[in-house]
Amino acid sequence: MHAKTDSDGTSIDTSWPLRSPPRRPVYYVQSPSNHDVEKMSYGSSPSGSPPHHFYHCSPIHHSRESSTSRFSASLKNPKSLSVWKHIQIHHDDNDDDDDDDDNMGVPAASARNLRLYFCGFFIFVLLFTTFCLILWGASKSYKPQIIVKNMVFHNLNVQAGNDETGVPTDMLSINSTVKIHYRNPGTFFAVHVTCTPVELHYYQLKIASGQMKKFTEARRRQRTVITVVKGKQVALYGGLPVLWNPKVEKLSIPLNLTLVVRSRAYILGRLVKSTFYNRIRCHITLHGNKLGTPHNLTNACFYI
Repeated sequence: MHAKTDSDGTSIDTSWPLRSPPRRPVYYVQSPSNHDVEKMSYGSSPSGSPPHHFYHCSPIHHSRESSTSRFSASLKNPKSLSVWKHIQIHHDDNDDDDDDDDNMGVPAASARNLRLYFCGFFIFVLLFTTFCLILWGASKSYKPQIIVKNMVFHNLNVQAGNDETGVPTDMLSINSTVKIHYRNPGTFFAVHVTCTPVELHYYQLKIASGQMKKFTEARRRQRTVITVVKGKQVALYGGLPVLWNPKVEKLSIPLNLTLVVRSRAYILGRLVKSTFYNRIRCHITLHGNKLGTPHNLTNACFYI
């Protein structure tokens, strides 16, 4: 060592070595478990140093150096890049699977809502049908009440004549009225009443008929209906062995009066209907001395 002299003549002794500053802490950083990456990263040093890095720097500088070394190692090792790409692709596949699951959830929710709507509609139909059946069953206990009160024969005429084809025979003409009492006992429905033709027979021979008018009877209401039953120029062909003679008082002819009354109740509009049929058959005897007098039929009729 040689001493140097400054311009002012002061000498400085350099025989003693200068103190170096204190060494900072040493940080050890090791790359991930991939040994190939370590070899490639450490093999790049010219002196073939062992696989350890020592940095005399702050922690911030160390983190930057470590991240830089890892990035350079990944660039030098294509295999590690392929692994990273595989991880990214797998992550994207998981995201796609999640999206598919979300998309699959929409049809499942729609199917569930559809099942709920169907179940609700089925329950509503079941309850409504039960309610309608209850109303229909309750209405059956309110069958209309029909009573044939009496029948009046106003005139009767038998005379000789010819039928439509010109065959000579006895011809019968008769005019009468029937009084019928109708009552609707229903408490929650009205009825629409129609009737088949009211027919008057001498055994199998029909000698008169009439049509009762249609009407509607409100709940808990009643009325009396008068129907005209008549026959005009009815050919007897010997079927009625009774000829008109001056002794009208002795005339006696057994007759049958038949009719069918149909009563239809609209309980819940057109959805719930209840129909009642009253079949009536009355036996009556025509007396020549009682023309114009009511024949009481209260106890002479059968109601089915």
